[in-house]
Amino acid sequence: MIPPERKQILVVDDELNLRRVLSAQLTRDGYDVHTASDGEEALALLHEHHIDLVLTDLRMPKIDGMDLLRAALREEPSRPVVMMTAHGTVETAVEALKSGAFDYLTKPFDQEEVRIIVRKALRTRDLASADASTLPHGAAAPEVEGARFGIIGESGPIVDVYNILEKVANTPTTVLVTGESGTGKELVARALHESSSRRDKPFIKVNCAAIPKNLMEAELFGYERGAFTGAVGSKPGRFELASGGTLFLDEIGELPSDMQVKLLRVLQESEFERVGGIKTMKVDVRLVAATNRDLKKEIASGSFRDDLYYRLNVVPIALPSLRDRKSDIPRLVEHFLRKFNARLNKSLSGLEPEAMERLLAYHWPGNIRELENVLERAVLFADGARISVADLADEVRGHASLTPPPVRSLDADAELARVQDGDSEADGLKERVKAAMSRLERDLIERALDQTQGNVTHAARLLKISRKGLQLKMKELGLRERDVD
Repeated sequence: MIPPERKQILVVDDELNLRRVLSAQLTRDGYDVHTASDGEEALALLHEHHIDLVLTDLRMPKIDGMDLLRAALREEPSRPVVMMTAHGTVETAVEALKSGAFDYLTKPFDQEEVRIIVRKALRTRDLASADASTLPHGAAAPEVEGARFGIIGESGPIVDVYNILEKVANTPTTVLVTGESGTGKELVARALHESSSRRDKPFIKVNCAAIPKNLMEAELFGYERGAFTGAVGSKPGRFELASGGTLFLDEIGELPSDMQVKLLRVLQESEFERVGGIKTMKVDVRLVAATNRDLKKEIASGSFRDDLYYRLNVVPIALPSLRDRKSDIPRLVEHFLRKFNARLNKSLSGLEPEAMERLLAYHWPGNIRELENVLERAVLFADGARISVADLADEVRGHASLTPPPVRSLDADAELARVQDGDSEADGLKERVKAAMSRLERDLIERALDQTQGNVTHAARLLKISRKGLQLKMKELGLRERDVD
């Protein structure tokens, strides 16, 4: 078994002792740690390594924390950046949150506080819907035909999404975005924000699945000093940070029952109190929620409140899966090819026709996120001028339509009559089922071999078994191997 890849964390601070302390703690916690003494050195490390999380000081020589934050987000918007600050610069840290920072730590901080924030940030990254159909934030795509709202596609289901966005973007109306993982729910939320009069105000994202239940209230509404153990100062919540802008609650179906009640109150009255506070705060926030769950089923099971659902579902936007918009695949491929050519210093001109056929035939359970990953791998491994079938991932390369042939019908009445008449040659139930299964196996293997021109290796991929397993089964069924690999 291959061990899971260790997460890469970059610690940036001009204080040597702090870098050493954080590096030692994070290494003990199972992470690979890189350190930098200023923003300039940090940027170089970001280009050299696959960094999953950045912990950076605000005040540093050469390039400060805010400039590093902006550069890191431009390069990879989904990578969380946590700011480290002294008490005197908390206001700056709050501004950093509004600019896209994941969270901030106030010096001095304890080990458990660091541990919680790091875990939360990395889990958010892992759970984040990778909006693979998106363009870089704020970028235009004149070369990509059919791109609107930063979304690539002209299929009927996507045009329906465009029509809804045009009508509701510049309104304060609450929107509920639904769809499978990897379909681009965060992209739609950002499109609603960027196309509204709130575009110059904060866009704050919260992944409800990444936050421990006991920290959810403090995360959303903030807390006052002394509200709980470790609350050494006051801290604004995400609703405060999003005031005047848009709050995006991803994975809303994961919200605990007690928090559903409190969220409903905020939506109804536009007010809340911090944890441990008595002051009621008014807030002006446009809420966009998203989920890959069927909330109606969650309501039926009692895990989601129906009154909250109807509050959220003012305007529903259902995102189609990639298998329901396959006509958009060529345009998405064009976009990703351009993206990875630039990132990997390649100059591939496109795909071989057979390779595109395989992409169009595949069912894409991981949706656009999976397509992006497949294209990145293909660009990385391609040796020719164009991507060939051999450059594609195994599951895509071996994919073909293989529907099982109907099992040869058995005359059940006749067979039963033979047994009742005492026919000693009549097989019992187990024998008859075994024979039918053997015939079905033989038919499937023969069809797979026909589709792959007798190539056992490719037939094995199609049947989702090992090559050795297929060879043994062919021997058992008396089928001759027709290819030489």
